[in-house]
Amino acid sequence: MKGITDEPQYSVGLLEGGTALCDVIDNHIYEQTLCEKNAFFVADLGVLMRQHVRWRTHMAQIRPYYAVRCNSSPAVIEVLAALGTGFICTNKSELELVQSHGIPSEDIIYSGVCKQVSQIKYAAKNGIDLLVCDNEAELRKISRCHPNAKLLLQVSTEASGQNDEMSMTFGCSLKDCRHLLEKAKEFGVQVVGVRSHISSACEDDQVYVHAISDARCVFDMGEEIGFDMKILDIGGGFSGSTTQLELINKAVMSIVDLYFPPSTGVSIIAEQGSFFVSSAFTLAVNIISKEAVARDRQDQAHDDPSPNDEPEFQYHMNEGVYGSFASKLSETMITAPSVYRNPSLDAPVFSSSLWGPSGDDLDQVVEHCLLPELNIGDWLTFTQAGAYSMGQPLCAATDSPPPPVYYVISSRDWFEMQDIGVTHEATLKNFSLVPYFLNSCHTVAGLSVPA
Repeated sequence: MKGITDEPQYSVGLLEGGTALCDVIDNHIYEQTLCEKNAFFVADLGVLMRQHVRWRTHMAQIRPYYAVRCNSSPAVIEVLAALGTGFICTNKSELELVQSHGIPSEDIIYSGVCKQVSQIKYAAKNGIDLLVCDNEAELRKISRCHPNAKLLLQVSTEASGQNDEMSMTFGCSLKDCRHLLEKAKEFGVQVVGVRSHISSACEDDQVYVHAISDARCVFDMGEEIGFDMKILDIGGGFSGSTTQLELINKAVMSIVDLYFPPSTGVSIIAEQGSFFVSSAFTLAVNIISKEAVARDRQDQAHDDPSPNDEPEFQYHMNEGVYGSFASKLSETMITAPSVYRNPSLDAPVFSSSLWGPSGDDLDQVVEHCLLPELNIGDWLTFTQAGAYSMGQPLCAATDSPPPPVYYVISSRDWFEMQDIGVTHEATLKNFSLVPYFLNSCHTVAGLSVPA
């Protein structure tokens, strides 16, 4: 008999008999409408498996490493671990989370740009040896606190487009690499590879080509100094589309075969975050406030529109940029939502803006979209909601806990996961698989789990 500590930690609804994700959302909206009307997520874990298969189909020679900071939901970590991904962690909390799921230390990379001494010591104590480094100050800290570390030298890459001109550049320049490699040799720290920093959703395949070419130069420098260079991390930037994967694969694999053929014994890895989780999560939010303003007079929100003006509507939702839409603060575009239970196709639509509950001028989630006129208590659903949306509230004005997550998987996806070797008993030990039943009373199957 299982002990208390061995009991499954979360419930996953198994969708059978034609039950779809929209039915699950219907059920939970019905439940919330009867009580507090709180926001919630529904997560389809089958998407993780399908994205994994997509990656292995198009990028078979490159092992994926999941960026935990993108979405640290325990169920996500457990499924991806079962599928064989590695993990990129930026702090101690993420290291602890990943290790709590039994991930081998050799499958973990500690990538924080500026690491606390105490956290470097934690990595050393727990056998996490793969660390990222891009400057001499960090190198000195690592040499003192983790002398057995194996470093990936982070190298900066070219901007991948105009949209990235304002983003921060991470990594040392190619001309500074030799100095860092020589210092690492002087300090007695191993350098085992190169990591390229590539921004999110990179659409320019030539950025990867240049990054791999630069990495070959750094490998040559390292080997000349006496290091055994065996890991190439080509970075992230993968949006999740098949078109992008095919484009990058065509450009990348030819240059990889040229500079890092199998005979070199170099392991090629890449970093995915949004690629795995963005489309797996749907967020449902409730309208808590509404105001009509005259067109082109949004900054005079308290002035009533004149009878001849077509109104614009400002809606406040129970989630904003200090909660589940925190990615908006880093200039990420939030796509327009869908209205729950869409009105008739001939219903008029109005220019609308969507705001969080704080009343802060920064708490604007969607600046402009076209929606039918909504009422307080109506629901909106945001798809593609799985990336950078699961953290704790960033503002004291938001006193609600993070929205609960309801995990589901279709029976078809579940059987496919078993076919590729993911078994409930062996690798998903924290899962309690519960058949999800729909009935006229909208009974909710399974349990909600805090993000």
